[in-house]
Amino acid sequence: MLGRKYSDEGERKIALKQCHKRCAERALRAMETNGSIFIKLGQHLSSLNYLLPPEWTSTFIPLQDKCPVSSFPSIEQMFLKDTGRPIADMFSDFEQLPIGAASLAQVHRATYKATGQKVAVKVQHPALEEWVPLDLALIRFGFSSLRRFFPDYDLHWLSEELEMSLPQELDFEREGNNAIRAREYFSHIDEPALVIPNVIWSQKRILVMEYLTGHRFEDLEYLDTNGIDRDEVSATLSRIFNEMIFGKDAPLHCDPHGGNIAIRRNYRRRKPNFDIILYDHGLYRDIPMQVRRSYAKLWLAVIEADEASMRKYAYEVAGIGPDKFSLFASAITGRDYKVITKSVTAPRTQREKDEITKALDEGVLTQLVQMLGQVPRIILLILKTNDLTRNLDENLQTRQGPLRTFLILARYCMRTVFEEEMEIIGQQGGVLHGNIRRFMHAWVAYVRVELKLSLFEKYLSLRRLLNKAPGLPRLWNGGEEKKKDAVVTGADAGVVVDAADANQVAEPV
Repeated sequence: MLGRKYSDEGERKIALKQCHKRCAERALRAMETNGSIFIKLGQHLSSLNYLLPPEWTSTFIPLQDKCPVSSFPSIEQMFLKDTGRPIADMFSDFEQLPIGAASLAQVHRATYKATGQKVAVKVQHPALEEWVPLDLALIRFGFSSLRRFFPDYDLHWLSEELEMSLPQELDFEREGNNAIRAREYFSHIDEPALVIPNVIWSQKRILVMEYLTGHRFEDLEYLDTNGIDRDEVSATLSRIFNEMIFGKDAPLHCDPHGGNIAIRRNYRRRKPNFDIILYDHGLYRDIPMQVRRSYAKLWLAVIEADEASMRKYAYEVAGIGPDKFSLFASAITGRDYKVITKSVTAPRTQREKDEITKALDEGVLTQLVQMLGQVPRIILLILKTNDLTRNLDENLQTRQGPLRTFLILARYCMRTVFEEEMEIIGQQGGVLHGNIRRFMHAWVAYVRVELKLSLFEKYLSLRRLLNKAPGLPRLWNGGEEKKKDAVVTGADAGVVVDAADANQVAEPV
């Protein structure tokens, strides 16, 4: 590839794509052969569509489903070693074949003897205890070699993040505590659609939770035949993860891919008439308050197309200077920078997609890799969460376009800014101590966003009542975004249960 001469640029690009594809397929075979955390690495790489060529990300998609299955005798031995009791002592029924398997664990359906309750038992692959240290060393060596021979493509930060996050994901007692914390936090939030399985008990390699099942988000046929409004699902998803990012002391779920979220019809509640089930609570982070506040101001600047404020808060959030600002703005929004400076809610045109592809071909990819290696790790995880939730939303193929989700985002950002202003006013002696003007400015800005969202949601309700697809009123700068086709990454786009961090097939509720 490097030594060949090509008749024109078109021929070179075709050859480069073919080279990417061959290399990705070789890497895929190596990851499948080595299993364990190499599959975990491949799953992570498959989500980096803003960073890696599509030949790589699309080739790694099968790793979301092709995961190893540990034998039942090995599970029995691990259970006895960790608990001091055989499986039969604790469960009156324990299905030997797992209902789902992931890179780090697999899930068995069982009946808890103490209560007779049907449960999902998540068990770690026993071999991981022996092989993880070696696998991490090999991954570290691989990325170090890549940095040595191709210094422009330094992905060493990926291995550093894996080394930090993997021990947390392998600690199921920690995962159980994360689930309990998230469940407790949202019990005080008005979001009835979110369901987090109750934790029965947990140890380092075993987690027992209530058994809950649902369907994949991209199973649009299930949503439509059960009268579940895709637009309402999109709005609910937006509220859940904006609460996690901007809520005070909120825990952030950092791995919300399609296999870790399921949806089911709720016949006991009219609005919303669905539940969103959130699985796999192994990877959580706490966002520092000042980062939350600066990130909120950054997004408000993006929505208002205020470039000066965008630059200011990009530096506060991630230390991004003028030379990398446009690249960072594109990374957090997934949009071309020229569009961001006008209206981030504008339709995504084919021309914009072509411009982004052209920019990556012209060396922007190298700059992006270098920039991501310099930003704080918590920002990388927030970006990952944003990318995954944006992909879930696009797969829903909603009728309303992105405007409502941006209004919801603006509501949470304005709430964060308003709370900061009220804190400052309180520190200065209260509203009556010369802070009336400051209070009114913060209050009016907050109410303005609330009013816009309230009016738009009433408009949507009226359109649904009239059984019409909504056109978008110009409550903000923007319009309808053309949605991508849904991509089903699992072997089965039907019902799933995922208490083990992967796409898992199960019976419907």
